[in-house]
Amino acid sequence: MSFFNEKSIIETINMIRVHNLDIRTVTLSLSLRDCCCEDVKETGDKIYEKILKYAKNLYSYASEIEEEYSIPIINKRVSVTPISLVGESCKNPDYIYLAKVLDSAAKEVNVNFVGGFSALVEKGCTKGDIMLIESIPEALKQTQRVCSSINLASTKAGINMNAVKKMGSVIKQTAFLTKEQDGIGAAKLVCFCNAPGDNPFMAGAFHGYGEGEAILNVGVSGPGVVRSAIENLPKNADLGEIANKIKQTAFKITTTGELVGRRMAEKMGIPFGIIDLSLAPTPAIGDSVAGIFQAMGLEHAGAHGTTAALAMLNDAVKKGGIMASSYVGGLSGAFIPVSEDAGMIEAAKKGVLTFDKLEAMTSVCSVGLDMIAIPGDTPDSTISAIIADEMAIGMINKKTTAVRVIPVPDKNVGDYALYGGLLGEAPIMKINGLSSETFINRGGRIPAPIHSLNN
Repeated sequence: MSFFNEKSIIETINMIRVHNLDIRTVTLSLSLRDCCCEDVKETGDKIYEKILKYAKNLYSYASEIEEEYSIPIINKRVSVTPISLVGESCKNPDYIYLAKVLDSAAKEVNVNFVGGFSALVEKGCTKGDIMLIESIPEALKQTQRVCSSINLASTKAGINMNAVKKMGSVIKQTAFLTKEQDGIGAAKLVCFCNAPGDNPFMAGAFHGYGEGEAILNVGVSGPGVVRSAIENLPKNADLGEIANKIKQTAFKITTTGELVGRRMAEKMGIPFGIIDLSLAPTPAIGDSVAGIFQAMGLEHAGAHGTTAALAMLNDAVKKGGIMASSYVGGLSGAFIPVSEDAGMIEAAKKGVLTFDKLEAMTSVCSVGLDMIAIPGDTPDSTISAIIADEMAIGMINKKTTAVRVIPVPDKNVGDYALYGGLLGEAPIMKINGLSSETFINRGGRIPAPIHSLNN
């Protein structure tokens, strides 16, 4: 590991102490393809045993590395092969049972989330895919640590509108079954276009089919560090100078994250996978992507110019990361989750950050419509239409986009959904009240765009 400049990494310690730089997650990504068998109970036993075998020391090793480098590692997680693929080999699949197995294993190895209760249905659904999708509401109700993701579209395949229609009702039902916690089940469910198979962040992490047996992926974050770096520039610094400073800062953040990731993978005896350098905010003051926009000179997130500022930020972060590491992957860029970002929460409360503006920002951010609370009486077809719009942005722009919206039961605009921890709180946002029902009920598949034909 001679390519690391350790002196530069030591300088980064000040970022940790003052500006909330942390390793947001170390995620063990694990193949379960060898757990498939005809009996669902036997499959469950194999899944449980394999997670324990590989993840038994994940928490303790992460704690040792925290102590060794004085770098906080906030989350320890596991992601697995999409469970729809594992379960459909069973004679009588029981996906809720398999979700409970994942939950028990996650609890046993002391990780906060396990991702991979997933299906990849961008072009069509198998019987196993359909069964998993229909089991999501009950599975997320009966588990605490399981996260679910469904890939509904891709640039190569187009948009599976039958599955998009289905997911509108699944999200609504999932929120309803967890209404005592403001629909938190929907906060653990995400719909993707162009989902990456090496993403370490929840709720969308799963072990991609082309990945190895077991790998260690790392997600590092530091929006507070980026904001501080911009604020320390001269007041007359132009946007090119700001972009260059963001690149330099992202370089340091990425180098630190890869050092930790490689050390962690070495201790676990598995290959290092990727470093995802997404700027993932938290509700903590000063740890906000929206705060970066203000440091650039915008009055608030949502002001005209926000999309341009986010495009520059996302690009500069990726450029800095690529210079620091040959193994940048996952999502990598800037997240804009409303409930998890103190600046976004404030802007939404004031009404200056609207749902439509957030959708425009997703054309240039790392993910999409993330952790947005909407009225609980929103029609299923409207939720499906929101998903369809976001899938279209990802499909046409050849990028990953996602939707994680929460129709909060019995709440409306002016109310708040309270989750606590990293999930924060979310003001219920106003959405367009026009009907999309006839459009969504047409179903079928929106064909892939012309630029997908690039073989």
